[in-house]
Amino acid sequence: MKLLEQLATTPSVPGREDRIRAVIRKQVEGLFDELHVDAMGSLHGIRHPRPGKGKNAKKRPVRVMCAAHMDQIGFLVSHISDEGHLRINPVGGFDPRNLFARRVRVCTSDGDLPGVMNPGGKPIHISSPEDRKKVPELSDFYVDLGFKGDEVKKKVKIGDMVVLEAQFGRVGDTVVSQCLDNRIGCWALIRAIEKLERHACEIHAVWTVQEEVGLRGAGPAAYKIQPDIGISCDTTLCCQTPGVPPEQRVTILGDGVCLKIMDSSTISDLKLTEAIEAVARKRKIKCQRGILPSGGQDGAMIQRSRIGVPVAVFACPVKYIHTVTEMAHRDDIESYRDLLAAYLKSL
Repeated sequence: MKLLEQLATTPSVPGREDRIRAVIRKQVEGLFDELHVDAMGSLHGIRHPRPGKGKNAKKRPVRVMCAAHMDQIGFLVSHISDEGHLRINPVGGFDPRNLFARRVRVCTSDGDLPGVMNPGGKPIHISSPEDRKKVPELSDFYVDLGFKGDEVKKKVKIGDMVVLEAQFGRVGDTVVSQCLDNRIGCWALIRAIEKLERHACEIHAVWTVQEEVGLRGAGPAAYKIQPDIGISCDTTLCCQTPGVPPEQRVTILGDGVCLKIMDSSTISDLKLTEAIEAVARKRKIKCQRGILPSGGQDGAMIQRSRIGVPVAVFACPVKYIHTVTEMAHRDDIESYRDLLAAYLKSL
């Protein structure tokens, strides 16, 4: 899990993916025949077929695009007050109820600065009962760096990246961290390619940008690649928690990687999903199906590229998604890697 920890603790919000791209690029050097960064900032790795004995090397190989978005939800600095308080603009979907009294990291061109984030308003000692019932809006939150205003204005610029700060750790049979969405998908794609020795398909692995703000990186990448098959590598909800009825749990923790049937952006190709399930049965790899009523992922843009592409969606079940305590079962993470590698090998 050392690689996953490194991925999950490297800050990179939409439009600021430079740091995580550098980590991934270093990890995958030597795995691909071609490696480049496109105009949007997505990292493309192209791996030509490595056929074994009996494979027809002259036949046009199936071209597979695997996309894992490497951005995380976060903020950009939008204003610096004379007192040195930073106002922030969200890039990605936050629930304000999870943002109270958080440590953050402000990433500047001269280095990272620790800070704390809170909503404006009176503390409990001087607030009224009515004040304490209010749930702040995202626009109410600000960051305090502990410096005077003039010093803050010297160190921080409008547009600097701000991320929530949290440690990576193990809890029972799970790992817990910020932005397991979607560093698990990035990890699984890396590890699956590492496991492949022989394969007849042509693999285009893409670590995409700006998924959290509208699936922006996957579309241009798919347009260029023109894949025969698209695989989105992401995460999905696991709502096995008090207050959520069983029919809304989406996935079950520990039952293996989810093959997502549908969300609000994509309906997966059924034959493709069934082919992946057949590989899972043959290799005795755990997997499960899931439907997410809302939300989307890069598969939507691949599916709609050019004349259309059949798409399947791999998604790791994650509890407490879009918080700093995202939780994923180790069995689900490992089955994700194993099934993705086994399917690519089967083509």
